[in-house]
Amino acid sequence: MQTPFFNRRSAIGRTLAACAAVVTGTRASADSLTPPATEGPFYPTPAMRMPDVDNDLVKVMGLVQEAGGEVITLRGRVLDADGGPLPGLRVEIWQCDVNGKYMHPGDRRDIAYDTGFQGFGHDITGDDGAYSFRTIRPTEYPGRTPHIHVKVFDDGAELLTTQFYLPDHPANARDRIYNQLSDAEKTQVTMFMTDGADGPETTVDIVV
Repeated sequence: MQTPFFNRRSAIGRTLAACAAVVTGTRASADSLTPPATEGPFYPTPAMRMPDVDNDLVKVMGLVQEAGGEVITLRGRVLDADGGPLPGLRVEIWQCDVNGKYMHPGDRRDIAYDTGFQGFGHDITGDDGAYSFRTIRPTEYPGRTPHIHVKVFDDGAELLTTQFYLPDHPANARDRIYNQLSDAEKTQVTMFMTDGADGPETTVDIVV
């Protein structure tokens, strides 16, 4: 199952890496591969997802009210180890709502789910490898620091499952999954926020 996507990534890297290095002035290295992380128990299967699964998790199709919580923009690029952009890949994210509840039957806690929050979304990377999402700042819940789950697929083949975190959150210190990462790896998957035109935004590049 994995051989085809390794071939595709190599081909993309050969044709685009040199151009990317000129345009961006950056180059990823093999030791900068985005660290993987567990999928966790609440990855929503297609049957569990809302009909609306676009890259705007804050606005559910057919509803007037948007999701509760602080709206953020999450963007970045998916790159190969040579710094070349990887177009046409599927990037998925999923996370709990502002109440700390997942849109998943396995989350049996007696907490109301925010039906205005999509909970899951996907985007397809552009020619420059770019992806973007409109979502909410992740919320802490018992046993976990705030985080956003991320998957990357190439033609249905899974390239990466990881998690993104907030910097300096008090719950980071006691989160087992977060603390399995080295300091350098933590930096790679940390969502450092800046003030954007539409509110807080963060850029996290993914290297696979």
